[in-house]
Amino acid sequence: MAFDLADSLVAAFATNNRINLYLVRNLPPEAWRARTPDGKGRNPAAIMAHIHNVRLMWLKAVDKNAVLPAKLEGDDFVPDDALAALDASWLALETVIRHSLAADGKIKGFKPDVASFVGYLIAHDAHHRGQITMLARLSGYPVSKSANFGIWEWGTR
Repeated sequence: MAFDLADSLVAAFATNNRINLYLVRNLPPEAWRARTPDGKGRNPAAIMAHIHNVRLMWLKAVDKNAVLPAKLEGDDFVPDDALAALDASWLALETVIRHSLAADGKIKGFKPDVASFVGYLIAHDAHHRGQITMLARLSGYPVSKSANFGIWEWGTR
């Protein structure tokens, strides 16, 4: 059987999403809304909301008629809400990615192509996962050593 690049790109983004979910599940509860060391900027909950909401921004840009999952906003959503939201935005983006891969490989408003779009989404999420783990440590509620390593276990996630 030949290697299928389209399925591989979708699988990579799916793994990226599972890594986000893994981090949410393994973040100490005290870290979820912990204040940043200087009291400025986003806490881990707000960063996860940002990841989801940026996905929504891209979904809206790609399809003005798309039915979007709800945004994550405010201070009252809990980790389970973030897990559901991330899954919803991942599924919506999976559809966009698959349609692009089956067509001309283009993503409206993003250049040069769908492969770069997937790379952008993964890099964006990974950047913010790093922020979350750093903020958790700096706020005194570090992610466990095993969970920190688990973020990198793409072959098993």
